[in-house]
Amino acid sequence: MSKVIINTDAAPAAIGTYSQAVKIRNTVYISGQIPLVPSTMQMVSEDFAEQTHQVFKNLKAVCEAAGGGLNDMVKVNIYMVDLGQFATVNEIMSQYFAEPYPARAAVQISALPKASQIEIDGVMEVPSTY
Repeated sequence: MSKVIINTDAAPAAIGTYSQAVKIRNTVYISGQIPLVPSTMQMVSEDFAEQTHQVFKNLKAVCEAAGGGLNDMVKVNIYMVDLGQFATVNEIMSQYFAEPYPARAAVQISALPKASQIEIDGVMEVPSTY
């Protein structure tokens, strides 16, 4: 079984020892995306809603580079430094996904890379290219 490394300039470059995503057959494992603007590699803003929108834009770019879209995601993990922002995440997520929604977990953690307030990773299923 061979793996295909997914890489796109439309999402932030990896800032560590990882790939943006890895595809094995029709399953794509998407690394955590934080609200960096791909062209500048700087945080989009300090505003939580703007950060959340940027994360979904980054996820969308990686999904598209892997041959799918956000609605092909089957599992989403959301990490937030303030679980009190959960309603904001729900409202914004509904702008990027259509029903049926993916399975999801949302957890509060103490810190994220680059002082981000939110990070999202997940798993996507796309038609096989093998």
